[in-house]
Amino acid sequence: MKKTLATIATVALLGSTAFAPIAIAQGTTQPAPAAPGAAAPATPGATTMAPATPSASSGTYLTEQGATQISANDYIGNAVYTSTDESIGSVTNLILEENGGIVAAVVGVGGFLGIGAKDVAVPLDKLTVTRDTQNGAVRLTTSETSESLKAAPEFVTTKEKKAAAPAATDGATTTAPKP
Repeated sequence: MKKTLATIATVALLGSTAFAPIAIAQGTTQPAPAAPGAAAPATPGATTMAPATPSASSGTYLTEQGATQISANDYIGNAVYTSTDESIGSVTNLILEENGGIVAAVVGVGGFLGIGAKDVAVPLDKLTVTRDTQNGAVRLTTSETSESLKAAPEFVTTKEKKAAAPAATDGATTTAPKP
């Protein structure tokens, strides 16, 4: 558990460097284009936030979270809702590129209370993030349906893939004899 928390903290710190240029350009906020079937913000005081695009870092340190910045903690553990306000699961992980930028949110779908759920990596462009301007609460919505996510292929991390490999390839390398 400590290793998982340390990994999440590291990812959050690394991810925050990708958002540094956005903190400098805090002037105006443009809402994300509505995805087909996506709902408008449910709360009157809510604003829709566009997914951040990675760009070159300015080399300065952030001193506070900007109005257009989202913490990884706002994603992880947060419920994801359909456009019909149905909760379809919660975010269990974020997938980042080596050079920065979030690629997908891993959502545990199906099952009951997390038991029997499978992980599906939902591309970030299929998630709409809204923030209630009065209390700062973040809501994640997708244009996907519960059925489409249950039918989606399961996401497997590299670590899980290696753990599932046959015991014969336990990290030992073998070389073929020379002829």
